[in-house]
Parts: sequence; structure tokens; C-alpha cells
Amino acid sequence: MAFASLGAQVAGLLGRRGILPAGVYLDRVRERGGVGVRAWAERLARLPTLFWLGAGDGALRAACSAGIVLSLLLVLGIAPAADLLLLWALYLSLCVVGRDFLSFQWDVLLLEAGFLALFLVPWRWLALRPAAEAVPPLALLLLWWLLCRLVLQSGVGKLTGGDRAWRDLTALSYHWWTQPLPAWPAWYAARLPDGAQRAMAAAALFLEIPVPFLVFAPGEWRLLGFAGIVLLQLLIALTGNYGFFNLLTVALALLLLDDGTWAAVLPGSLVAGGGAAVPAAAGGAARQVAAGVVGAAELVVGGAHLWRTLRPRAALPRPLARLVSRVAPWRTINSYGLFRVMTTRRPELVVEGSRDGTTWRAFAFRHKPGDPVRRPGWVAPHQPRLDWQMWFEALGGFGGSGWFPAFLSRLLEGSEPVRRLLASSPFGEEPPRFVRTVRYEYRFAGPEERRATGRWWRRERAGTHGPAFRLAGTEDPAHGSPQRIVPAGGR
Repeated sequence: MAFASLGAQVAGLLGRRGILPAGVYLDRVRERGGVGVRAWAERLARLPTLFWLGAGDGALRAACSAGIVLSLLLVLGIAPAADLLLLWALYLSLCVVGRDFLSFQWDVLLLEAGFLALFLVPWRWLALRPAAEAVPPLALLLLWWLLCRLVLQSGVGKLTGGDRAWRDLTALSYHWWTQPLPAWPAWYAARLPDGAQRAMAAAALFLEIPVPFLVFAPGEWRLLGFAGIVLLQLLIALTGNYGFFNLLTVALALLLLDDGTWAAVLPGSLVAGGGAAVPAAAGGAARQVAAGVVGAAELVVGGAHLWRTLRPRAALPRPLARLVSRVAPWRTINSYGLFRVMTTRRPELVVEGSRDGTTWRAFAFRHKPGDPVRRPGWVAPHQPRLDWQMWFEALGGFGGSGWFPAFLSRLLEGSEPVRRLLASSPFGEEPPRFVRTVRYEYRFAGPEERRATGRWWRRERAGTHGPAFRLAGTEDPAHGSPQRIVPAGGR
């Protein structure tokens, strides 16, 4: 799902005519560095990506296509360990060059979970009946540890992050309509009375703080932990769009169920697995040693991340801080903390273009709120990464990110890959001469307004997000980097 979703967008996000061209980024890093083996080793340690070998549109698309094929081979049980290792390397490579567009917590969660799964699967070329092999206990514990940290940090971070909305249990009064891409059930959730909102906020904290400890509990207690984690993920997925995060978390939670639980709910033919479990064959000793080394790193670095969440103002010992810093570029032992700070308003950006500087027409995005009449829908497990980043851009001032001016430049250039990221352009294939960004304040419409007008959103204009822009020159953008934009005078 991750590779397929990204593959549909990668040219517009990271391609030669995209918003943040991967090739241009790596070329600039290469130019600033030295030459020789040591310089290359330092660059690879800081930016571990296969795209040092080439980062053109073909290479980016090939990486996404290869990820889809390897994922299918993994499901079929063909060379699962090799598949997982290659999938991890490919997705890590894309995350490194993707920068802002691949900086989400589910991206690093996929890398960490996929890497740890390497020690769970059989290390042989054909594993068509993996149920007949013994599960490595250490690998299972490492994935339980990841699930526990993921949920626990998300809960504890809400209380230690200094957000008053979580402390006084009013966070969900804002969450439904301020989240990046709400789904239409969020409109109904926002209509619930204040008492219900506070009760649900308290329930969310309960499911994220004490419940994760049940991951390591015996028997039925662990089943309760499974139920609580899955329930929370289903409610999040029902009311919002968070890519493949909810499905990935549920997949991790499924590891809490033992064979007896599956035997109680599935037909016997699906559970039997061909007889009693036998020890894993090829790669058994090597896998145990590798899992031990990775497990030690997970315990130390993952524990450091958890400590930082519990004590955000406390400094780590210098050797431990140095270790965490060196491991960070590989995005494989991570810190988590979803919804740590709740936004209490929803600024929304509408990008407009003009041919004459007088008449302005809006570009339509595929999924983010725009037209107040359009009903918020479901798009997960696909993640429209431009729409998501527009939410972050609206929360800050113009110039706070490097990608947004590049996006405006590509619109003025008429970049086809970038135009395909949008639902439609009011100018067709011809680009506008000027662009500007108008800021609105959005909020869910009330029941009476929605019945009368059909609008799901109420919006009020709140100024502009930077001035109107035009291209600085008419140079050919074929070199790959977006052209410079300048304010368009008094327009």
C-alpha cells in the first residue's frame, strides 16, 4: 500500500519536474562535500539512500514498482527475509530523498516494523507454510516492544508535551475539524455534547497509557490489550485519514494473539498449519545472533526515546545522546507521539492563479478541504502527501518551509507531474502568469446551515499567505531545479 500510494505521486513530489527534485538535492549535497572514500562514507551515513546511484524519474518509479513486486512476493512466502531487507532499503532510500513529503510517523513506523519483521520470518528461499515453523521468541518480543512504545509514547506525550487541551480533556472538541484530512463521520462526532467529548478524551488517554502495558501481560489480559489498541485504531480510521498507519498498527497488534485465540475464531483447516511446529531451519543461528544485536540497540535507543517522552526537559547522557544521533539517519529505531499538541483552529490555504493579475481562479486539490460543499471522504490507506503538507503550511507563516515556494514555482512553470497531483487546474495545460495564496479560517458548518446550503464547512477569509508571485525569469527549467519566484508588484 505504501509503495503503490507513493508511486502514483513520486514524479510530482520528487521527480525532475517535481516540487523537491531528489536528484537536485543529492547533487547539492555532493557538491558541498569532499571527494574520496571517506567523503562518500560520511554522506552515506548521513543520507543512507540507494539514489546516490541515480535519482531520475525512472529510478524513483522503478523503486516504487519494485516495492510492490517485493511486497507481493513476501505475501506469497517467496524469499521473505530477502524481500524484507530489500523493501526496507528501498523505502528508506525514498524517505531520505523525500524529506518533507516522507517525514510522517507511519513512514518511520513502517521502516522499523519491517526491519524487525526480518527476524520473525523464515530465513530460507521458500516459506510457503511458515505456520509450521517455530516463532523466534526474541523477534516477537521486539515487535511487542515496538507496539508498546508506539502507543505509550502517543499517550504520555499528550500529558508531558504541555498541551492544556489534553490536560483538561477538551482536545477532542477541536480534533474532529482541525485534523489534516477529516472524514465525514468526524462532522457527526463534533456534534456530540461536551461531556461526551471529555469522556472520549479520557478514554483515549486510558487506551494509550495503561493499556499498552498489557502487551506483555499473560493470557486474557493481553487479549484485552489487543482489543483496546485495535478499538482506538478503528475509531481513528473511521473519522480521519492517516494513510496506512491504522492498518500497520493493527497488524502489529495481531501479533498479540496466540494460536489458541485463532483456533477459536477461524476454521480448523486455516489454523492447523500441517502439524506441530518445528524449529526454524536455515539461518536459525545467524538470525538469533542478529536479533540479539538489534534487540540490544532497540532496548537502549528505544528506551532513550521513551525516556525523552516521559522527561522532555531531561538531557540524555552524552554517550547515549551520541548513539541516538548516529542511529537517527537510518530511521529504524524511532520516537513516536501522535496528536501530542492539539490545534485549536483550522487555517486553510487556497492557491489561486491569474493570467492578467486581476481575475483570480482557484486550483482544486484532490482531498483537502476546499469547496465548502464537498463532503469530507475517506482516502486511506492512500496518503495524498501534497494535501497533507498544505495543512502544515497553513499553520505557519510563508517561507517557513522550502517546498511551498517550489510548489508555486512549478505551477507557474506548468509542470505536468505537479499538475497531476491536483484535482484540476482552472487554466488547463497552460500555466498562469501569477499565483497567490489566500488564507481562510475553516470550521464545520452547523446542522441548520448544512441542511439549508448543503455545506459541510463554514469559512471566512483571513488575509493572504504571502504576496502574489511571478517567475523571476524565463529560463528553461529543464535543469531540474524550480525557478525562482518574486513578488508580482502591486498585484
